[in-house]
Amino acid sequence: MSALLIRDLRLALRAGGGFGLGLVFFLILVALVAFGVGPQGALLSSIAPGMLWVGALLSCLLSLDRILALDYEDGSLDLLATAPLPLEAVVSIKGLAHWLTTGLPLVVVAPALGVLMNLAGPGYLWLVLSLLVGTPALSTIGTFGAALTVGLKRGGLLMSLLVLPLYVPTLIFGAEVARRGAEGLSVATPLALLGGITCGTIALLPFASAAVLRVNLR
Repeated sequence: MSALLIRDLRLALRAGGGFGLGLVFFLILVALVAFGVGPQGALLSSIAPGMLWVGALLSCLLSLDRILALDYEDGSLDLLATAPLPLEAVVSIKGLAHWLTTGLPLVVVAPALGVLMNLAGPGYLWLVLSLLVGTPALSTIGTFGAALTVGLKRGGLLMSLLVLPLYVPTLIFGAEVARRGAEGLSVATPLALLGGITCGTIALLPFASAAVLRVNLR
């Protein structure tokens, strides 16, 4: 399993669809919003939690089509499907590799972009915590979407249409945690719901992804 994880990390970095692309897109999106709104600190501060979460979500979405596409194109996916390692473990590792190369870097740079968006001081901790708790769900759901569309020509757009509605609960509660934290309100309820969504997706979706892959590879 560790060898597969290291392999997927190397592929993601070499293909250019993870670390660098997501970070650059996140930076450009937040910068454009900040420049578009202008020097209105109160307005920027009020929209910062939601905007940063939307930016993180779209940055994760950029590289979803590469989670399984590269393995499908070179035939590695067929070998993995017949390997002793359960297919559920394979898709879980691929989701973890996507989070390590895309989600985790976004968590790290989010505070710096929060400065650009004039995020309130108390909100930085809760922004990072909400992204740390919520982004694994984005990668897990994205892996399920990649499994649904693997092998389809130009499946990236279809995958986006399938995955985006599933992202909405994570976006709502993640942004709510950051917003309430910035305003000094209690974050217990949205944070618990966000954690529940992440735990539920990690527990259930690998089985759904593996089942879909078995159907698509027949």
